[in-house]
Amino acid sequence: MARVLVVANETLGGRALAAKARELKDADPGLQIVICVPRTNPRFGNIIYDEAVYGAAQVRVDLARVGLREQMGIESVGEVGDPDPYTAAMDAVREWRPDRIVVSTKPATSSGWLKRDLIERIEDATGLPVDHVIVDIESEGLPYHETLVVANRTTSSPALLNRIRELSSQDSPHLFVIVVPQEGGTGKDFLAARGRLGQMLDILRREHVMVAGMVADPDPYTATMQGLQFFHADNIIISTLGAERSGWLRADLVERVRRATNCTVEHVVAEQSASSGTEVPA
Repeated sequence: MARVLVVANETLGGRALAAKARELKDADPGLQIVICVPRTNPRFGNIIYDEAVYGAAQVRVDLARVGLREQMGIESVGEVGDPDPYTAAMDAVREWRPDRIVVSTKPATSSGWLKRDLIERIEDATGLPVDHVIVDIESEGLPYHETLVVANRTTSSPALLNRIRELSSQDSPHLFVIVVPQEGGTGKDFLAARGRLGQMLDILRREHVMVAGMVADPDPYTATMQGLQFFHADNIIISTLGAERSGWLRADLVERVRRATNCTVEHVVAEQSASSGTEVPA
């Protein structure tokens, strides 16, 4: 039984990488795959929130493991690695002692990993066979629809959940990536956002909706743009309270995102009561 280390990040889910996994599975039915996803530092925002960066990478790990298990019958484990892909790969080699390595990158014209001679450096350092798989998601797309959902106080509102259910039934397979901005930078804010996210994921997964999620930057615009960097969304849903209660709308969030991206941006308004005099940011 062979153990193969797969080092990938933004190319996870691509057709060429999936084909390579099937090829390895056909050659060795007992194959075990170890997925290593180096963390990606965001291009947007003045402050890097480690929890958000780690969470985005962990979502990729979890989705890859589910895809391997449910679509190919391949058992896998996964870990979030160092932001430097070489360091991440070497850490994983020391931890898991694989028999071979697969490194998946974007095409040479857009791959920062290839500009750093990553494949050759891993080969030289490990002495293991290293397969290089090129994935061009920008041209090929993904084998499923992907929607980025941005919400905070309205994560469990009927309006938002029903819209997700509707889209899930129309387009299959359809992945929804839930982004929940923190309301501040404290540990309490993170825990509150994680709790809302967990409740939403639990509701949708019980209904067999393909969904994943992460707690994100406190600024909802930054959180949305980072979500678009980390994932390959076809469209965006932004969920807020009504205009009279929503700080996000007062900050013109929906229109700012529309101006900044080519994705379709849908605004879902959740009617949620709040006690008099209480400001609700989302």
